[in-house]
Amino acid sequence: MSHVSADLTRLGSIRSGSLEVRLAQTLAEIEAAQRLRYDIFYREMGAKPTEAMEAELRDFDEYDTVCDHLLVIDHNLPEDDSVVGTYRLIRREMAARRGSFYSASEFDISPLMNYPGEILELGRACVAPTYRGRAITLLFRGISAYAARYKIEVMFGCASLPGTDPSALALPLSYLYYYCLAPPALRAVAVPERYIEMKRLPSYKIDPTTALFEVPPLLKAYLRFGGFIGDGAVIDEQFGTTDVCIIVKTDMITDKYAKHYQLGREVPASTSDIDE
Repeated sequence: MSHVSADLTRLGSIRSGSLEVRLAQTLAEIEAAQRLRYDIFYREMGAKPTEAMEAELRDFDEYDTVCDHLLVIDHNLPEDDSVVGTYRLIRREMAARRGSFYSASEFDISPLMNYPGEILELGRACVAPTYRGRAITLLFRGISAYAARYKIEVMFGCASLPGTDPSALALPLSYLYYYCLAPPALRAVAVPERYIEMKRLPSYKIDPTTALFEVPPLLKAYLRFGGFIGDGAVIDEQFGTTDVCIIVKTDMITDKYAKHYQLGREVPASTSDIDE
């Protein structure tokens, strides 16, 4: 049974034309988000579903039963197909119900767990192909409203680079290590048995402009918010990705990109695309 919050009014909604971003309100909406995740992760990106997922054409796991599901809904589409973007949001009390955060299977997140303020894990982000500009903008605005409501001070999660060959990702991984490493007090570290060295090239061989071009757009957006990266990468064979831990302190989000995504401002949502 998937989780639906009893307090549906605590976030409200944000609108932009026919698009609305808000928390899921029904089990049907959660299942629609899971179907979207299945379409993107397994059909488009080639991840490997479990037999249960393949039978139901949904991406799901035990964390879906305790989290909040942030949705972008297109009201111009039929109800069953109207969820065009989603994020999974997990706060401390939610993770406690499962015994851990999802990221803990890949990273030692004890520095984040020890942080005195509220923390929020972001995950399972996906957007339907034709909505990837304006819908991701709305999702970020929804996350901002959620963070303000719960006084979130640190956000974190697994961010993915495509492929499972670290040598092929030597430039972006090395760039992330040299230029974006989190301060020790917040530095999650890949668990020892899965740790992949990120420092694969000497620093003098890193051209930041070229390297940043090879960083996926979502991860790049986190960096533009002032995000940091944990130490060590992890290979995710199921999803066919190389994961890093992204960490964002909400009080350090850069002014330029806070304004670009209208973060923390109660005004109509922007529909501009993510800058490439």
